[in-house]
Amino acid sequence: MERIIELNEALDTMVFYGVNNKNILFLKNMHPQVRIVARGYQVKVSGSDEEVSRFEKMLLQAQQFCIEHGTLTEAQLTDIVSGNKPVESHHDNLILHGVSGKPVIARTENQQRLVRDFQTHDLLFAIGPAGSGKTYTAIALAVRALKNREVKRIILSRPAVEAGEKLGFLPGDMREKIDPYLQPLYDALEEMLPQQKLTEYMEKGTIQIAPLAFMRGRTLGNAVVILDEAQNTSVQQIKMFLTRLGIGGKMIVTGDLTQVDLPPSQRSGLRDAVEKLSKVDGVSVVNFGEKDIVRHPLVTRIIRAYEQDQ
Repeated sequence: MERIIELNEALDTMVFYGVNNKNILFLKNMHPQVRIVARGYQVKVSGSDEEVSRFEKMLLQAQQFCIEHGTLTEAQLTDIVSGNKPVESHHDNLILHGVSGKPVIARTENQQRLVRDFQTHDLLFAIGPAGSGKTYTAIALAVRALKNREVKRIILSRPAVEAGEKLGFLPGDMREKIDPYLQPLYDALEEMLPQQKLTEYMEKGTIQIAPLAFMRGRTLGNAVVILDEAQNTSVQQIKMFLTRLGIGGKMIVTGDLTQVDLPPSQRSGLRDAVEKLSKVDGVSVVNFGEKDIVRHPLVTRIIRAYEQDQ
């Protein structure tokens, strides 16, 4: 079928379509089964009845948000497509401004809870599926604390266990072997700090990124310490990590208990720690879910399909 959708004349089409039609191209990519021709206040859509109706619903939701708030970003469109309530760029849930002034926002209820609990707890567990913003929000909180001089250092760590690969089989020296495991942490930092500043912080040791094994024997005070992918720690490893916390320090432990890469006979340290510590004073456990996923909307459907299969 073919349908012509008439847009509201109160709409600012330049904002709605985005620079170089970025927003309408995003919607096209989200609905590959339909053909879309947008011109002025008319959007012509063709495809199956179901797909056209779904696209029209999303388009009208995006239009309403754009009229009410005078803005429409790709992040807000992602929220609309995912069924989440879009967040305004100047919202109170702003964590910090990243590179080029890009706002880093706690966009979902659980991301916002993590931000709130960070103010009142010294140890936080953020547990949930891929793409739910656990690590990104945690790193944003750490960068904000550093910028506000609430701490002197940021320490980021991951266990070097990933999807069946072992360090010995990777090429290069130890740093080259480890870097692929730590790259997601670099990626997040590069969105929040200019490259020159990030390089300076890392050279001075103000920001340290290291595999979990390097934490042994250290006392981590006046720092935000983040352990990512903690589902791949052993019980002994996570205990060693948690007992490194020093005066003036905060720890955020993130992980996804559905993606454990340990041998079947080995208990995940993250699961063990949450069971032991969830009721301890000063500890917060934030459980992320499908609604928190802020990657491509297809990620939600992939996770849902795997959960149904299990």
